Amino acid sequence: MAPKFGTSGLRGKVDELTDGLCADYARAFLSRTPNRGEVLVGRDLRPSSERIAGAVASGARSFGLEVLDCGCLPTPALAMAAIARGAPSVMITGSHIPADRNGLKFYTATGEITKTDETAIAAALAPETAPEADGAGIGLPFPDAVAAYGARYRAAYGPQALRGLRIGLYEHSSVARDLIAALLGDLGAAVVRIGRAGGFVPVDTEAVSADLRAALPLWTAEHRLDAIVSTDGDADRPLVADAAGRVVPGDVLGILTAAALGAGAVVTPVSSSSAVELSGHFARVLRTRIGSPYVIAGIEALGHEARPVGFEANGGFLLGFYARGPAGPLPALATRDALLPILAPLAEAAARGQTLAELVAGLPARFTASDRLQEIPTQASAALVARLTGDAQERRGFFAGHGAETAIDTTDGLRVSFASGVVLHLRPSGNAPELRCYAEAGDAETAERLVPETLARARRALGGGAP
Repeated sequence: MAPKFGTSGLRGKVDELTDGLCADYARAFLSRTPNRGEVLVGRDLRPSSERIAGAVASGARSFGLEVLDCGCLPTPALAMAAIARGAPSVMITGSHIPADRNGLKFYTATGEITKTDETAIAAALAPETAPEADGAGIGLPFPDAVAAYGARYRAAYGPQALRGLRIGLYEHSSVARDLIAALLGDLGAAVVRIGRAGGFVPVDTEAVSADLRAALPLWTAEHRLDAIVSTDGDADRPLVADAAGRVVPGDVLGILTAAALGAGAVVTPVSSSSAVELSGHFARVLRTRIGSPYVIAGIEALGHEARPVGFEANGGFLLGFYARGPAGPLPALATRDALLPILAPLAEAAARGQTLAELVAGLPARFTASDRLQEIPTQASAALVARLTGDAQERRGFFAGHGAETAIDTTDGLRVSFASGVVLHLRPSGNAPELRCYAEAGDAETAERLVPETLARARRALGGGAP
């Protein structure tokens, strides 16, 4: 499968992300992006990321720009630094996908690229016009980006925010692992570092693997932990588990974070839990298609006066207004971030004298689960979803056993609500050859059971058999 470009950036297999191709995309991006003569480049911990960063830097230099090398750092840290300098940036990361793949994420001087930017970059691409890597390395070292990102949360939360908490940090190959360990300690927590990996480990916070789910309660018991935290590879999606090792879904983290910050409006995709509305915390809830560009567009449409925030089921959180933490100011950062939805719920629970599980239990009892079928061509997934959407008889057969349909939402894929209170959602991934399934129910066990059942039906349907 050839590298694919979209608003999530360019993604593909490492051996297909050639130096020339990466340099070409860098030039195309920079030709359609205002700049002040410089571009910031960062990367995750994949073995291929340094080589690809060098290729991007070569393309930028051939376009006449100075390159600032931010090194290995979280994606939101790079975006925040670039916004502060009024400069574009490129993050070399494949996020949660395996190490044999990688990608480029593009940011303008104001944040993530939009669908309009995507079209302009694709139109500007001139294949093989940029040279291979020029051998000049990446650029001038610029360590300020990581320092500023950490300082943001130290100032907002202060040294007492997590006092008394014993927090496990599942390090794996998260690019934020050292930053998070230091930050949690600075905010008062006792930190236990777990599972540091020498190679790259793909961690999908939206579809946590069975092996990791099994390990979490063992770690909390062994180390007497109040919580375990982690991120995906480039640290723009959080992973949080309570003292029993139960994963707190990303959209629940979003609700808790938004409420703690006093948000007036929430922008979130259709895949997020209906507890957003049922909680009663927010004056307005705006539902969008899945993907941060749609969430960002919704935040911009509402405006700062509405005190908007955005989040996705993967937990990535976007702050759309000037807020305050327990100790100080927290300026807007409308790009997907993992640190805020880790810190805010833990600090809120500590301030209330509650456990994280008790804080979660205060929300309406709606439970979500998700997973995906991998290595499924997008065309095949899209064809299945189109058939189920257009053929009521086939849809009833596929979803048999869940009761009468009460609502159908085709905002992004096919989302069906049933009289039983169950919600099932099928959607072809926009940035990987995957078919994703989301389920919502009144209890966690049902939601967790429905996802593999539905994906098994989908696999049979994709293979030509009856579901």
